Amino acid sequence: MGRRLNLAAAVLLAVCCVGSLKVNCAGAASPLLPPCTSGPDWRPLSERADPKLQAGLEQTLKRHPLWQSLIAQKKMAVGLVDLADCKAPRWARVNGQEMMYAASLPKLAILLTACQGFEDGTLKETPEIDTDLVEMIRRSDNQAANRMIERLGLWRIARVIQDPRYRFYDPRSGGGLWMGREYALYSLENPEPLQGLFHAASVDQVCRFYYLLASGKLVSPARSQQMLKILAFPDLHDKFVKMLEPTISLGRVYRKSGEWRGSYSDSILVWGESRRRYILAAIVLHPQGEQILRDLLPAVEGLLRVSPSSGSPKGG
Repeated sequence: MGRRLNLAAAVLLAVCCVGSLKVNCAGAASPLLPPCTSGPDWRPLSERADPKLQAGLEQTLKRHPLWQSLIAQKKMAVGLVDLADCKAPRWARVNGQEMMYAASLPKLAILLTACQGFEDGTLKETPEIDTDLVEMIRRSDNQAANRMIERLGLWRIARVIQDPRYRFYDPRSGGGLWMGREYALYSLENPEPLQGLFHAASVDQVCRFYYLLASGKLVSPARSQQMLKILAFPDLHDKFVKMLEPTISLGRVYRKSGEWRGSYSDSILVWGESRRRYILAAIVLHPQGEQILRDLLPAVEGLLRVSPSSGSPKGG
């Protein structure tokens, strides 16, 4: 995973390979995002912490008393990666390692495991699987997710997310991303070992997921592009997407969210023009979580000094 590719070669490889992949993405155009942070300047996200961005994020969140209260109770977590300068991404987070119940957000683990299976040859790509992956991610369809879990197996998903290449779940760092049960009352269970959660995430690990995708380092550059293509054009128009869609093409928004009984989560990779390029992940455990997430996005764009006009025109 640590292999470094020349940027031009990485982009060419991704474009060529994506053309041969059998992903049914409902006629969507190819992602506009290149693996911009690959090459000799690439560093792990843990080495991209930025004190100035960290101070700004903390100050932004403190302006809202409810948010500050939830943060103090460890019921709200926010992670932010500024990708405006591809050669020097900046990372900040609050309650980054706090693992929480995250509803459908951990379906990212299913997507990764499926694409790892495609690459290894242990899972055959079929039109039915392609459709289920799109439905599971863009529309958060639980039945599609359950069919994918049945094909892959919970223990296989757990092995992939704990694989040393990815480490999306690490007990030494508070846990992270976990998929431990189908989205049904009666099914096999494999709870994560720290809190016994079935569908869990931390914003640190979600930010890492998108960061590695943007770097072309999840499975392979071509498989990273494949996952991006599935994550683009979200069909649920709530939370972050509700605030973004008037000013940017959803083809430049890569997204997975979750919601269930007071747990609200959202995660996006925005690839607009100029400075409007960033990763944002948040989990809120509060009945007003939907509105909190809607309000969070413009607050973060204000911190990044992003103008909505710096996105690609809607439909463009």
